[in-house]
Amino acid sequence: MAVPCVRLALLLCLMIPATVASPRSLRKSPANASASRPTAFFEVDRPPRGGPGRRCSTLLMSASFGSTFDKPPATAAYSPPRCLLKAGGRASAISLAVLEWRAACRGPQLDRIFGVWLGGAELLRGSTAAPPPNGIVWSVSKDVTKYASLLAAAGNSTFAVYLGNLVNATLTGVYHANVTLHLYIRRTPTTKPPPAMAPADLIVPMSRPLPLNGGLWFPIQSAADVASKSVALPSNTYRAVLELYFSFHEDDELWYKNQPGYQNGPFREVTARVDAVLAGSVCPFPVIYPGGIHPLLWRPIAPIGSFNLPTYDIELTPFLGKLLDGKAHEFAFAVTNAVGVWYVGANLHLWLDPGGTSTTAGLICQLGRTLDQWVDKMNTRRTNKKENGSGNSHSRKTPSLGVEEAEWTEEEEWAPPLAMESKDEEGGGKSWDVRQTYRYNATDGCYFRNVTSSNYNVVSDHSNEFCVKGAASAGVGAVTAALPAVNLP
Repeated sequence: MAVPCVRLALLLCLMIPATVASPRSLRKSPANASASRPTAFFEVDRPPRGGPGRRCSTLLMSASFGSTFDKPPATAAYSPPRCLLKAGGRASAISLAVLEWRAACRGPQLDRIFGVWLGGAELLRGSTAAPPPNGIVWSVSKDVTKYASLLAAAGNSTFAVYLGNLVNATLTGVYHANVTLHLYIRRTPTTKPPPAMAPADLIVPMSRPLPLNGGLWFPIQSAADVASKSVALPSNTYRAVLELYFSFHEDDELWYKNQPGYQNGPFREVTARVDAVLAGSVCPFPVIYPGGIHPLLWRPIAPIGSFNLPTYDIELTPFLGKLLDGKAHEFAFAVTNAVGVWYVGANLHLWLDPGGTSTTAGLICQLGRTLDQWVDKMNTRRTNKKENGSGNSHSRKTPSLGVEEAEWTEEEEWAPPLAMESKDEEGGGKSWDVRQTYRYNATDGCYFRNVTSSNYNVVSDHSNEFCVKGAASAGVGAVTAALPAVNLP
């Protein structure tokens, strides 16, 4: 007897920040995987590129995470690897640094958030996969060269990993993880890069201190909640960049699909303030976790950005005139319209003048319009568009905070993101097909990948490194799927 089965065709077109495109180790699932063999999960992303020089690898931690929710993080002592010390111990000797997270889990379990810190500075945040009963293996390789000064810092520091997991009679999976640092050491001295283009000379962590239960991130429980930390900057700082880490959970895990008027609507914004003055804000990329929307969408191809969550930079150099007074200044973080918990942390990247003990800074000029001027201009452009009969197209302009004026125009046609089709299947068995396409165009190279899976098996996988003229400067991804009917959240 034919059993009716509704199939869902889902197309998600995602504009991905360039920071998402970190190196990744990708592997195919075996074509004839047995039910007892763990499945290899992976995220479609730009693969790692080896740096110049000799590579050395150091295992930083090997740990298991069972009932670890709201327990202290796993910790280990860290000191610069021997190969770096032999090269002089300077951060400039590192041509490339890659942090590799490799993990496995057998038994049913939920997707869990994890974080990795060195000396309180966050290096990696990601989600685990959502393991089926036969288990999974997966890996993440992230370019952490921008933390070179932290990796080369003399003395001992604390390496910490938190993965909040719960184990019970139903969820029996325990996560086992190895974290390895791969350094590529230059064989000969390199020419000095342009000022402020090399990795920062100093990284100041903005996180909760050890010892503690849970992750080192700050929990933001509501729109009224504010987390802060006071920091005094070195007097010879000539550039400052605030790097934000955050993830969203509980009632706000799917904030981007809220209807207006429900759970504060679908708008979220993470703000950073310096001494109560707004320094910058970012609109989060709506990362879907591997158990979100429809779990079969992400087996074995994980959601874009889920294994290595994107970070966001806010340029604080225009504020140095106020920050270089030798006093501690308060850096505060909040989330507009937050309902559930957000985990927020930050690293302050500082570039120091090696030829002086103090820097004089000030805002010389500000190129940009006031907020009222921007609103008036956007309203004028919308009116002109309507009068010219532009249909569904629209134009938007966005200023660059306090530094310079940046304008862009976007033309887009609206299309429904979901399409439904019905199909009868014999036997009533569940099966699913997923295809992800990904394109990354940047000044340091390009990457394209088109991969298709059927159930847990990868059936086609094509990639190249050709640059496409006129393509977006960041990553662009799409997901197409045919799935068995389920009750969507």
